[in-house]
Amino acid sequence: MSRFWTRAQPVAAIALALVVIGIPLWLVVVTAGKSQGEALNPDLSLPQRWQLLENLRQVWSDGEVPAAFFGSLLVVVPTVALLLTFGSMAAWILARRATRLNAVLYALGISGIVLPPAVVTVVLLLRQLGLAGSAIGMIGVYTGIYLSTVIFFVTGFVRTIPPALEEAAQIDGAGPVMVFWRIVLPLLRPVLATATILICLYVWNDVFYAFFVIGGRLDTLPLNLFRVASAGLYLNNWHLIFAYVVLMSLPLVVVLAIAQRKIISGITGGAVK
Repeated sequence: MSRFWTRAQPVAAIALALVVIGIPLWLVVVTAGKSQGEALNPDLSLPQRWQLLENLRQVWSDGEVPAAFFGSLLVVVPTVALLLTFGSMAAWILARRATRLNAVLYALGISGIVLPPAVVTVVLLLRQLGLAGSAIGMIGVYTGIYLSTVIFFVTGFVRTIPPALEEAAQIDGAGPVMVFWRIVLPLLRPVLATATILICLYVWNDVFYAFFVIGGRLDTLPLNLFRVASAGLYLNNWHLIFAYVVLMSLPLVVVLAIAQRKIISGITGGAVK
């Protein structure tokens, strides 16, 4: 019985993935390729004639996607850069200096994973600072929210790096900054690739915090989809809504394809070891 279960586990895992991931993905793609009449009641059937490219072109022009795409990039790129830089620096210090104070700081640093931010307080604080409705305010909010995730992954990974490498560089006269940039940071590429995927996934698709912080003053792709759908532009046009979702997901697919080789090693090194 145990041998049968051992052999059946991969098959069960693949079947579960097909049900949980494959069916929704198939529904999005086939609906995005249908005409308006066929997509009125979304189902898993194939379209009579594929018009995915036509729907994507219509969404790109009518839905003001280029401006929203630029707004998303304006928020995501600086957020990822700040999180990877400051998160990896903090994780390196917390991993290498084993003191009680650092243990407390590490617990506080990763507490953001389980403690949700107070949205009302954040919005009021941004208004006091004059950053409400701005890209800078949104970048600051995302950096504060997801810094815990980066610290959690990178700290565990740093502990797997032999300290002798850093000691050898220090003997050669390298200071702490040089040791970090020349020795530690290149070794963190696998876990930083994993963190990049997670951050891009969270920030690129976020509509909740963006709605309250930006408030429509800066368009991102999810906010733009919410706006045009609420305004009735895509009313009963499910083929355009799903085409927008496909278009919005393409940049994430590109990032995943580039960084996928590093993801598994980053997860195992940062979260398990």
